[in-house]
Amino acid sequence: MAIDTTDLESTPVRTPPAPAADTPPGARLSLRDKLVLFVLCAAQFMVALDFSVLNVALPVLGSDLGMNRSALQWAVTAFALPSGGFLLLFGRIGDLYGRRRLFLTGLALFGAASVLATCAWDPASFLTARALQGLGAAAIVPTGMSLLTTTFPEGPARDRALGISGTLLSLGFTVGMVAGGVLTDTLGWRSTMGLLSVFALIVLPLAPGLLPESRTPDRPRLDVPGAITVTGGLLALIYALSTAAERGFGGADVLVSLAAGVLLLSAFGYVEARSAAPLVSLPMLRRRTVAWGNLAGLVTFSMMSTVVFVLTLYLQETLGLSAFETGLVFGVQGVLSAVAGAYAPKVIGRVGARRTLVGSLAGQGLFVATLVLLNAHTWSVWLATAAVSLASMCHLGAIIAYGLTVTSGVPDEEQGLATGLVTSTQQVGLTVGIPLLGVLATTSGDLLSGVHTVLALDAVIVLAAAVLVSLGLGRRA
Repeated sequence: MAIDTTDLESTPVRTPPAPAADTPPGARLSLRDKLVLFVLCAAQFMVALDFSVLNVALPVLGSDLGMNRSALQWAVTAFALPSGGFLLLFGRIGDLYGRRRLFLTGLALFGAASVLATCAWDPASFLTARALQGLGAAAIVPTGMSLLTTTFPEGPARDRALGISGTLLSLGFTVGMVAGGVLTDTLGWRSTMGLLSVFALIVLPLAPGLLPESRTPDRPRLDVPGAITVTGGLLALIYALSTAAERGFGGADVLVSLAAGVLLLSAFGYVEARSAAPLVSLPMLRRRTVAWGNLAGLVTFSMMSTVVFVLTLYLQETLGLSAFETGLVFGVQGVLSAVAGAYAPKVIGRVGARRTLVGSLAGQGLFVATLVLLNAHTWSVWLATAAVSLASMCHLGAIIAYGLTVTSGVPDEEQGLATGLVTSTQQVGLTVGIPLLGVLATTSGDLLSGVHTVLALDAVIVLAAAVLVSLGLGRRA
């Protein structure tokens, strides 16, 4: 079951377990492997849950803490800024000084920040807690992915581990939407943050005894100029796009932040080309699998987040569904995504990661295209449920295939860089989709017409990406 990648060499880190009769060779996991995978996936699930569990609770939260509608966006932005801005930096720090150490530090910080958010007494304390949660997530995500890819050897074992991780990543976002509505209606908005505290308390005691320490064999100097420019550039870009989602692109702060982000990221490229120990290896970025794989990841995440956003508006404002009923629609989506995650590694083993990635992007685009048939009649809820669920199954396949494409064959000492790119792509994708396309639905005079426009553009972008990625990756090397 070889992964279909190009330009990369396999670097297994240990001998796979002996195959069982009903398990593909190398895919069987030992009890310790399963416990390690549980700890890493539970932490990733917790972070994914944080992206969505608060959304339904925002109006109630604002009323309780005295935050007006314009200020509520900072409940999301305060988390997204540090979690997206520091991913590459923390991924490299983990490579140099210990991934396990940084993973545990991030987990402890995330848990403590979740307790603070649960007990917040005013907007300042709550937004501070959200920013600290974002910092913790920026440490957890790249180091957790690096620990996963260095613990499980390239091939069936890693396919299976990444399949489970990708499934829980997608499922966490969906479960958060359902759980957020249920918890807010029954226990209040604080219980949504309390749930994250419980996850941290479960995972943190188990992690030290199970996770192996790993770092690069040599310890080059940290690329400080690269760290400053890429972190500043990502912070400026995420701030601009997050703010534009609420106020549009006409504000001076949005335009200045966009310009600063572009200039700093351009400076980052200049610095990295001349650095003796670059934060991001430019030869790595020139690998076809890294470049085209991350493009696929950016498109699949940004366009699917846009679909979820506009469908939430459509289901509640056009069809009149409650927040709980809307959550149930996405609950079906989550269940079918979990099914797709279970079977995606088997598909990859048979047809290869490249074909799976291209086919999944094409499927996502085609099923999103069917959503332009939605109208104001109540039967459309069945079309919406079926189409978004099938599109999400393809989306999940694309997530797993692109993660494997980007990280397969990368040496252990560069896994933090590779997974940092993967997770930065995920974070930026989740951030840019709604500002770029979602605002077309919210600013349109007729919501249904705006939804149709957004979904049509969304489908065209995904299908175009499928063609470009197919041509860019080429045939099997």
